[in-house]
Amino acid sequence: MALYGYGLLFLAALLEVGGDALIRLGLHSHLALARLALFLVGGLVLLAYGLVVNAPAWDFGRLLGVYVTLFFVVAQAVNWSVFGLKPGPPILVGGSLIQAGGVVVTLWRA
Repeated sequence: MALYGYGLLFLAALLEVGGDALIRLGLHSHLALARLALFLVGGLVLLAYGLVVNAPAWDFGRLLGVYVTLFFVVAQAVNWSVFGLKPGPPILVGGSLIQAGGVVVTLWRA
């Protein structure tokens, strides 16, 4: 997969995690207008994610192996920076297994 492909996957991860974060913020908002705005923007961001990740004609099964690794890293970064939740040992150990799986899916040639 070319650098362009990894860039698209990283953009897709940013959009998916960002959309999820906006929905989460909306669920915990006490202001009705803010909740509605967060839901709408979050939904649009998730729609953009779906378009970015599905527009190219690539092997979807192989793509998901790589995508999950990027998604995990971006999700942990957002969880820490936006929600203040630093990843602990179980997340770090499990995340290293996710990363190892991504390497296998990416590099193993049948």
